[in-house]
Amino acid sequence: MKRTKIHTTKKLEKLVKKLITTDQNTDCGILGKWNATVFYVDRKKCWLITNGLTKYNVILTDIKSSDLSKIEQIFKDALFGQLIYDGIMTDFENLDSIIGGLDFLPTNNDRSTIGFQNHNLEALDWWKYEFGNLENMPIKDLTNRLNTSPIHIGIGRKMSDYTNSIDEMKKVLNE
Repeated sequence: MKRTKIHTTKKLEKLVKKLITTDQNTDCGILGKWNATVFYVDRKKCWLITNGLTKYNVILTDIKSSDLSKIEQIFKDALFGQLIYDGIMTDFENLDSIIGGLDFLPTNNDRSTIGFQNHNLEALDWWKYEFGNLENMPIKDLTNRLNTSPIHIGIGRKMSDYTNSIDEMKKVLNE
């Protein structure tokens, strides 16, 4: 069975100790690995999960300890909902087979993705002030804003090397 690797930041790792595995031998699948970090809105834990390959973001809101047993389903539902919101058409069964199971791993110090996440967390901080509390925050819309921001993938500095996470995710899912 396919497994998807999600590397956690040290801060998130402390919160989900019982989920962390050290078995690095699983194949990543077509989406590759993901990185997850935690941030807070109204003292509620939220997760920002970013795909290393496409820099595609998914936000899980108000994650409690009791949710950890069903975190796989929560992640898949949030990812599926975000893909549909972003206009990336796929069916849930297809997505489920691409993701497979989740393996939460300690940090991999992927500086590029971590820096990208920190930049997105700054944007989310601004929106916290704009919308006030978590209930008022249109999470799918805010995530869509993150996913439509121009990003640089590649080594050149040409305009054609700039894209956005939605276009990159479409390319990978439609291969």
